[in-house]
Amino acid sequence: MADPRLHITADGRLRLDGDWTLDRAITLLATIERAPSGVAEIEAKAITRLDAAGALLLRKLIDRCRIADDAVILRPEHADLLAAVTAAERRPESVVTGPESPWRALLARVGLAEVTLVEQLRALLGFFGHSLVSLAHVLRRPSRLRLTATVHHMEQTGLDAVPLVALLSFLVGAVIAFLGATVLRDYGADVFVVELVGFSFLREFGVLLTAILLAGRTASAFTAQIGTMKSREEIDAIRTLGLDPMELLVLPRLLALLVMLPLLSVIAAMAGMLGGMAVAVLDIGMTPDLFINRLYETLQLRHYLVGLSKAPIFAMVIALVGCLEGFKVAGTAQSVGERTTSAVVQSISLVIVIDALAAVFFMEMGW
Repeated sequence: MADPRLHITADGRLRLDGDWTLDRAITLLATIERAPSGVAEIEAKAITRLDAAGALLLRKLIDRCRIADDAVILRPEHADLLAAVTAAERRPESVVTGPESPWRALLARVGLAEVTLVEQLRALLGFFGHSLVSLAHVLRRPSRLRLTATVHHMEQTGLDAVPLVALLSFLVGAVIAFLGATVLRDYGADVFVVELVGFSFLREFGVLLTAILLAGRTASAFTAQIGTMKSREEIDAIRTLGLDPMELLVLPRLLALLVMLPLLSVIAAMAGMLGGMAVAVLDIGMTPDLFINRLYETLQLRHYLVGLSKAPIFAMVIALVGCLEGFKVAGTAQSVGERTTSAVVQSISLVIVIDALAAVFFMEMGW
């Protein structure tokens, strides 16, 4: 290890050599204090070792001599280090200001929320397109379909959810019938409770309640399952084996939900009308035969088809959001929880928004 030195050459240049490192900092400081200030160029190619501390002291020497950076001759690797240290030293300090205005903070949060929403919608649309491409590949080669996994997810998402969907739909149907009867009784129109329950569950509540329940139950499960695999690097292992995670993880869940959500919607509609019939029989005094006959006379097939037509859309939204959020997991337990919450919130919000838009569309079309 050579001590740092500097001396003036015959042509008036300042020549540097030795080690310019942190352990030589005290010697370097004393050397820089003795440096002349009237040199035109610094020859520093003889420096044997240079670290960040030495580059910072070299920067101090250059500023003391008041010469331009291009008048310093260095090795290429030393020049890069000096440039990095110079850029860090001359970085402008943050301006200390007073407390931020509440309105500016509010607008900033609103803007950030809008940008995040647009990015999430773009990611969801891209994931939807990727799923369609993978589905097209599977349809061309049906042997690539994971039938066992699809049936397994049909059992988890559909069969296991039947008791919950039926019970909640029955109770909601009973509540709607009770409230309707309470209001209609004042006008002597108790019998219209049948139309109220029938229309509401065939067109809206049957499929909507099912979608909301599956958004909370199934989307969270999809995110947690795929997110756990992502945190354990199992998805990387799947790619290493030459398998497609879309075909292996996403398509079975998507197809299972596309099959089971319409079936669950039918069960929910029937359970809701049974709840309404129970209230009509117990509270209004209507016979079950009269309730069923009035349903048959007043309801049309188009009301049932309008409600059922939304089920595949809801199924795709729930499955895609749940799987996409699972792939976004960063690898920690906290990330799994955050993405699971995000999947539930996004899927429920999208289901309600799509249902509202569909209701307006069908109303304007006269369906």
